[in-house]
Order: sequence, then structure tokens, then C-alpha cells
Amino acid sequence: MSHSSDSARPSFSLGDIARDRLRIGSIDIQKLAPTRDERLFLVLSIFIGILSGLLVVAFRVAIEWIKVLLLGSAPHPGQYRLIFMPAGMGLVVAALVMWLFPGARGSGVNQTKAALYVYNGYISFKTVMGKFLTSALALGSGHSLGPEDPSLQIGAGVASVIARRLRMSRQRLRLFAPIGAAAGLAAAFNAPISAVLFVIEEVIGSWSAAVLGSIVLAAISSVVVARLFWGAEPMFHVPTVELRDPRELLAYAVLGVIGGFVAVIFATTLGYLRPRLRNLPRWTLICQPALAGLLVGAIGFFGFPQVMGVGYGVIDQAMHAEFTWQVLFALAFLKLLATTMSFSSGTPGGMFAPTLFIGAMLGAAVGTFEKLFFPHLAGSVGSYALVGMGVLFAGFLRVPLTSVFMVLEVSGNYSIILPVILSNTIAYLISRSLQPVPIFEVFSHQDGLHLPSMEEQRDEVHLHIEDALRPVDVPILNGSDTLAKASQTFASSGFDTLLVKMWDQNWYALTREELTGLEALQKPETTLEVAVRKDRIPELYPDLPLDSALPCFARWRVLPIQNRATHGTLEGILTERDVLDRYQER
Repeated sequence: MSHSSDSARPSFSLGDIARDRLRIGSIDIQKLAPTRDERLFLVLSIFIGILSGLLVVAFRVAIEWIKVLLLGSAPHPGQYRLIFMPAGMGLVVAALVMWLFPGARGSGVNQTKAALYVYNGYISFKTVMGKFLTSALALGSGHSLGPEDPSLQIGAGVASVIARRLRMSRQRLRLFAPIGAAAGLAAAFNAPISAVLFVIEEVIGSWSAAVLGSIVLAAISSVVVARLFWGAEPMFHVPTVELRDPRELLAYAVLGVIGGFVAVIFATTLGYLRPRLRNLPRWTLICQPALAGLLVGAIGFFGFPQVMGVGYGVIDQAMHAEFTWQVLFALAFLKLLATTMSFSSGTPGGMFAPTLFIGAMLGAAVGTFEKLFFPHLAGSVGSYALVGMGVLFAGFLRVPLTSVFMVLEVSGNYSIILPVILSNTIAYLISRSLQPVPIFEVFSHQDGLHLPSMEEQRDEVHLHIEDALRPVDVPILNGSDTLAKASQTFASSGFDTLLVKMWDQNWYALTREELTGLEALQKPETTLEVAVRKDRIPELYPDLPLDSALPCFARWRVLPIQNRATHGTLEGILTERDVLDRYQER
């Protein structure tokens, strides 16, 4: 079919056509430029990042001060304070959580997700202060937990408070929680990319350009503030990795297998013990953190004080081969036991640092073992410790992308990327096959919350337009054809709708009823370009989500689906019945 002549073209200007082409459905691209509220949103993201960074720095300093005050600058076995301080502070923390700060219980990740999906982004200032105080006391006194998850909730709480003070809308208020969460986590890890990825993978699941921009700005701002105090050096220093023999990848694969099974054991133990301790009589809740502290303190008193507290210094020692492989395996097992008791007892604190600790011990143990028995393959023990951190992070927390970038950021060592990807993938697949429900989802179900499963969302198979597409079986006319020809086509074909290809290669779906109305107002020789309204069917392509076509059926019965390579060429057509039938087949 040929294009219409210039004289047959419609009388509206090219400017009108350009404005029409700027529309996608009912959305005007010109309206996608940032509004005043959106610019304010970005500025507030930076402010939230700065404030969250300052709070996280203060939080980490408080933990260190409390640790020195209660346990001394160099705890060693045989000190009775190692037993009494964690137990006594466990009583204090339990009392604070039960009677003053009930929202401070737990790690902080699920609480932030609940704020986003259940409470419209609401996190009280009281919860922020409670999380700061109780977590600092617990970690400083030696409980086997970490500061990163609480930092995430502290950042989210700060963002929530600011949004409420500014009387933001409910939609904006919900968005501020993940922005603050990324800021808090980035400052705690000194790793903005990992923080952004974790919030996307575990908290919000999906993102838009505006949300991603705000999250990135908040994370970067908080890290800049944190680095003013701690410097820009990576958290751990290891030599550059050199794979001298490809067979060394087998050792990293073995580490992935070990990490995957340990992750399953860790998650299963927590999932079993936590609800049973919570279902005990209420009066026992104040004793449980004390008993957990007593257990952790006993481990330190009788020979392994490295298990107490956050343990980043111990991770650094393991990376520099300061332990035998037997001690490393013992530290991994004891840390798993201590963390399980501390977390299940309801002591505020996070799971990130213990996960990294256990993974580093396992990795260093494998590296040390290999160095002793397979010296021709052995690489740096530090590289195995680093990979082990990522392995358990991927297997236990089930955030595969974050686990890779976390290792790269905390070490600044990008030569380790191949072993990290290999080991993390193996651990993740083993964990998924043996433990179908991720640990954070297990915790949310135990708490009576049914929050979105980000892992299920990532794995969900989405239908696309091509899945419901069918061949073009309706008549097609040119825009240069007349109303009279359209009437004849309807009469001879028996169809209720035909497609019209306009001179600018866009399409229009003309119904029999609409043609009757046009014939009553215009002459039979009027071309379809002139007769029909200027609006065109939105440009739809086979790869677009199938549900994106649904709003169009309110206006058009038949939707032409175009080829992306050749504008105006049809791949097929789509009707509302086609879409509904395809969804019913799932």
C-alpha cells in the first residue's frame, strides 16, 4: 500500500504530530521532567544521607567505647568480665526492649520492609533512638551480632521522621524508608554500591529511575560523611589474587559447596530456635538475652574471645593467616552457635557481620588447608577468606548481586571477581534448593507479617505481548483511503474493526460504530487521515509486558503490535480477549 499524496495529508501541523508522538499511552513525556517536588525529593535524599552518615558514625563510636569500658581494650580468656558483662547487659537490653523500645527488637531489615509495605513508611523517632541505644549496648558488651542491620533501620527511621515533619504525601513517605535504609547501610559498610543493591534486592524489589537516583544520592552522601571520619581505605586489605593454576578454581568451588551447606544449617537453626524461644512465657523474655550473653561470655572465657562482638578485627587476622585451619573451623562453628543464641533471644543486632565472620573463617580454613596439603595450588589465604565472606552472604542472606559487590567494595580488590562469582553461585544454588524460603521471609512469617518475597518476584515469569500475539486477520486501509472505501470494506469483510495506517506510519483502529458517526458529519470522499481524530494507538511492541496493553482496550478494540526494527510494520494484533485467555492459561 502506498502513502497518501501531500494534498491528501491532514491539515494539522508537524508540531501537532510531534506532540502526538511524544505521548506514550496517556503519559506525556514532556511531563516527565523533574517537578519542584521531585527536585526537593532529591535534595532531601542528600540531607538524609548526611544525617544518616553522622548517626552511623556515632553508633559505631558508641559500640567501641562501650566495648572498651565493659570488656577492656584487649579481652583474653580467663577474664570474668567476659562472662558477667554480656549477661548483665543482656538483662538491661531486655528490659529496655520490653518496656521502652519494643520496636528495637530484631535486626532491622524486616522492620524496615514492614514500614514500607504495612505502615506507610512510618518508623517512630523513639524506635530510632531505641535501636541506637540497645544495639550499641548489646554489641559493645560482646553479644554476637552486627551493626549493619541496625544502621539500616536507623537510616530508614531518620528518613521517615524527616518526611513526616515535612508533611510528605503517603506515597512519598513510603519511598523515604528505603532511601534512608540505603544511606544507613552504606555508611556502616563504607560500600555504597552494595547498600544500593541490597535495598533493591531485599527491601523494595524493583525500582524506577527517580527512586534509584534518590537511593544512590543518599548512599553516596552517607559514605562521604563516614569517610571523613574513617578514611577512604577499604575495610580489609588482601594481596592481589593471581590464579596461577586453573585447578585452583576447584578449591573455590569446594568453598562454595561448604558455604552453601553451612548457610542452610545456619538458617534452619535460626528458623527452628527463634519461634520456640519467643513462645515461652513472657517472663522468660527478659532472661533470654542474659542467658545468651552468658553463653557467648563462656565461649570467650574458656578460650575464644574472638567470637564476641562484631569481630572485624578477627576477620582481618584470619585474612593474614594468623590461625590454623582447625582454629578457623572452631571459630566458624562457635560464631554460628553464639549468633543463633543471641539473635533468637531477641537481642537487638544484625546478621550481616556474623555472616561475614563465619564465611571468612570457613574461607580462610579452606585456604589454609589447601596451603598445607596442596601447596602447588595454594593462593592467598586472604583471598579465600574474602570469597568465603561472599559465599555465606549469598547462601544465607540470599542476595546474589549484593554478595559479589560487597566483597569487591570491602576489599577494593577487583581481581577476585572470578572466584567470587563461581563460589557465590554454587552456595546460592545449594541454599535455594535445600532451603526454599529465604531467612528474612522466615522471620517475617514468624512475626505474623506476610511481606513481599523479593526472591519470588525476581524468579516470577512475566508474560509479554508476544505471548498473546496473533496474526493480523482484520482489514488494513491507508490513511489516504476514503470513508466510502472504509464503509465498503466493513460491508464486505464482516469485521467490526479495521486498522488504518497513517502517512506518518502510525496506526488507528476504526470501529464500525465510529465510521457511522463520521459519515454523518463528513463527506464520503473525505480521507481517513482527515476524518479520524488525531490521537493514535500507542506504539506497542512484542517484548513489552502483557499487562501494559490492558489500559488501551478502554479506547481501542484491536491493538496493532509493531516491529521495533521497521517502524509501521506489524508483527501481529492483540485484543482484550487474547490477553485474558493468555492469563487464564498460566
